[in-house]
Amino acid sequence: MKSFPALYLVAGLTLSLSQPIHSQGNPEANKLAREGSQAYKDQDWDRAISLLKRAFDLDHKYAPNLVAAYEQRAFAEANDQRFRDAILDLEAALKISPREARIYEQRAAVEVKINDYDKAVADYSEAIKLNPNEVRNYLYRGYIYELKGDVNNSMADTDKVLKIQPNNQQALARKQRLQKKQQSQAPPSGPVQNPSAPVPPKKP
Repeated sequence: MKSFPALYLVAGLTLSLSQPIHSQGNPEANKLAREGSQAYKDQDWDRAISLLKRAFDLDHKYAPNLVAAYEQRAFAEANDQRFRDAILDLEAALKISPREARIYEQRAAVEVKINDYDKAVADYSEAIKLNPNEVRNYLYRGYIYELKGDVNNSMADTDKVLKIQPNNQQALARKQRLQKKQQSQAPPSGPVQNPSAPVPPKKP
């Protein structure tokens, strides 16, 4: 079986601050956001979060900026194997942006790293609800089900992937593995005596 895919977190600095800094609105919030944006560019995540949190408290339009900073600090923490800290930052991001499927994916990936499979399944399930056509989440959740020995649910997720992408090689390979497991677990053919059936009395 292949190992779990690479930690699905926002890599490096590919996630940019999505809310531009305008001169309108709260001047203090704008000033803090500008300073936070510079700290973000400098990869000073602690300072960026501190400044952007203050900007967000004054003007909620900076919510996407603060979420991006939490995600980037979580990425750095996960790379440093500080998985609990990464989860806390992703939880903070979700409190601000609870309908962002990407953040659930990121938290699930960290939870897999610490073998918290039940929580990872729950987070991938939430991501699927928010973004039902993203095959990546079915693949990852199906992988976890396979690890847990839940062949039926793993097969269901694999079939969902193949319905969206019929030629997905990872899903096709998993389906073959799962079919072999199903065959090996199938009961033997022929009549099977029911152990709970009543035994007829012996003739005297």
